[in-house]
Amino acid sequence: MSTNGLISQDTIVALATSAGAQGAIAVVRVSGAQAISIVNSIFKGKDLTKQATHTIHFGTIRDEEEIVDEVLVSLFVGPNSYTKENSVEISTHNSKYIIERVINLLIRKGARAARAGEFTLRAFLNGGLDLSQAEAVSDLIASNSAASHQIAMQQMRGGFSNKLKQLREDLVHFASLIELELDFAEEDVEFANRDQLKNLIQQIYTVINKLISSFEQGNVLKNGVPVVIAGKPNVGKSTLLNALLNEERAIVSDIAGTTRDTIEDEININGVTFRFIDTAGIRETVDVIEAKGVERTMEKMKQARLIVYLFDPMQDKIEAVQEQIVEVQALDIPFVTIINKADLITAQQRDEYAVLQPLYISAKEQIGIEELKEELLRQVNLSNINTDDVMVTNIRHVEALQHTQSSLERVLFGIDNPVTSDFLAMDIRQALHHLGEITGTVTTDDLLDNIFSKFCIGK
Repeated sequence: MSTNGLISQDTIVALATSAGAQGAIAVVRVSGAQAISIVNSIFKGKDLTKQATHTIHFGTIRDEEEIVDEVLVSLFVGPNSYTKENSVEISTHNSKYIIERVINLLIRKGARAARAGEFTLRAFLNGGLDLSQAEAVSDLIASNSAASHQIAMQQMRGGFSNKLKQLREDLVHFASLIELELDFAEEDVEFANRDQLKNLIQQIYTVINKLISSFEQGNVLKNGVPVVIAGKPNVGKSTLLNALLNEERAIVSDIAGTTRDTIEDEININGVTFRFIDTAGIRETVDVIEAKGVERTMEKMKQARLIVYLFDPMQDKIEAVQEQIVEVQALDIPFVTIINKADLITAQQRDEYAVLQPLYISAKEQIGIEELKEELLRQVNLSNINTDDVMVTNIRHVEALQHTQSSLERVLFGIDNPVTSDFLAMDIRQALHHLGEITGTVTTDDLLDNIFSKFCIGK
């Protein structure tokens, strides 16, 4: 999708609901200057061109005299719409044949098929959303937990944008004073008080640092907590994954080395998504394929936010368990020690393993699974996060904030080691530039193409 020429004058059309999804109703979305007149040309009912915005009308879609479907048409007269243009949403019956007929009719009448993200792109270009809010729309669609939904909703409603706007306004004030000094360079006057500027830069730096620090937790809430289930072969890793998911997701067998690659799936625990990764059993092997699986297990463990390490008291002696724990500790990643087959453990074995402070479960009998879920929540320490706070979840935003931070560091250096106003102005302009990249005050066609091409068609 090219954004050259900014806003296209075309009227665009796309299916707004999921293609192929089960359900009674599908919604076809149309947007553009001619949206209402084009829909009106195939609609039999009230004259849509004479109706008020935010009204719904019953009628039929017709191909000449042939009735294609009975529909409800929702009318949004610009600028009172998502895209700020004239927009129409046609609720049809959810038949692939009907949907294709309606869209093809609209294209015949002058609309064209929308590209991925084009409706939201128009909302951005027409001033309905800034760029960070537009990205939050995509995050909202993809949200699969209460926490990720709340963060996306907060960003879409402008929480993050308002914080950045405030920072930019404060910085723009001093930037203008510095620029004014450049106009009076020969008089050697100073309009911007350097102490006040330094205090402001330090305050902005602190806020940006907090935003950058929030990314680790924000990213986890958005994308889920990656948890690796690890251990030797046949300790019950796949059985535990099945117990957590409450379905037969992984193959369970008494044969060692059954799992030769990683298996991933997600569950939601108290509003937090956990991405569980069942891995190949860790052991020395001459089997080339199994050895590759063990190698991938080690890679996944290094990338995990949390490791659930299973031991089987029927095959793992306390000394061997302690050796494995030392190896896991060397990864410097939080881990939970799990003793499986708790229903078969003797009192003597419990006494031996007590030094490890493990959780006792039986994946097969589903004993201790709820306690394990509580421990997972405690380990990732997300319960004390206030999702109403401004939180960064987008790597593009983090990189822009880091660049802003670097520019502010140069401004502080320039104040403490007096440099001329033109150097200060240059560094402040750079900071403003990077902040503007987040909200879309500063954009390029390539940036917009990259962002909106990842949207679904119809949004």
